[in-house]
Amino acid sequence: MQVEFEKVDAYEPDRTLKGKLRRRLIRLAHRRPAQVSLERPMVSFSFDDAPATACEAGARVLEARGLRGTYYFAAGLAGRDGPMGRFASGEDARRLHEAGHEIACHTYSHLDCGQSSRAATLEDVDRNAKSLAAWGAGEPVSFAYPYGDVAAPAKTALSGRFKTLRALHHGLITNGADLNQTPAVGIEGEEGFAQKDRGLRIDGVASLGETVDRDDRGCALPLDHDLGHVSFPAACAAACRPGPFRPSGS
Repeated sequence: MQVEFEKVDAYEPDRTLKGKLRRRLIRLAHRRPAQVSLERPMVSFSFDDAPATACEAGARVLEARGLRGTYYFAAGLAGRDGPMGRFASGEDARRLHEAGHEIACHTYSHLDCGQSSRAATLEDVDRNAKSLAAWGAGEPVSFAYPYGDVAAPAKTALSGRFKTLRALHHGLITNGADLNQTPAVGIEGEEGFAQKDRGLRIDGVASLGETVDRDDRGCALPLDHDLGHVSFPAACAAACRPGPFRPSGS
């Protein structure tokens, strides 16, 4: 029997001065500094919300090159329609897990961790973890804040529970980066196409040249949501070591 869900609407962040200041200041508080020791640059491809296109086209492109990605699932969205089309199902999550991809946590209801209480955050994350386990998708060790937003109650509640808590601000994971709010490299939309001719590229999607080069010793987390049709050049595999990021000593 097919279950009908209400469509998920697009999100609008808090654009007030208070909201902007909170997002800036939280990056300075409740930090968990990373100790990164890499012999070469590292890239970990990740997909938030797990739209069906990312689980199908994205996985197909990565697997064809012997690579795997990280998929941040919010179980409450599974099978529903949203701004980027249909979200993947629990069956998709199990298939990806069995193929060697990492299934990570994104809260159950796609909770705004910039507004939620400590108790509400923990309840929603626990519910998501139980759903992923019931799907046969393993126990999540990585987490991404929905909308990239977080405030002190959620950040302190989740500190230490996951190996990494990923946000959306631009940057590399290098020594001293905050594992409770790690940066990422967005590769979608108009900004993702802007640097198309520089350095290490994800062909037709974005340039990472200004962020990662062969002399860097950090980790870049290219972030996307849905994928229609993309291709990754062989240079990406040659220059960087893809896979889920694991900080030294974790």
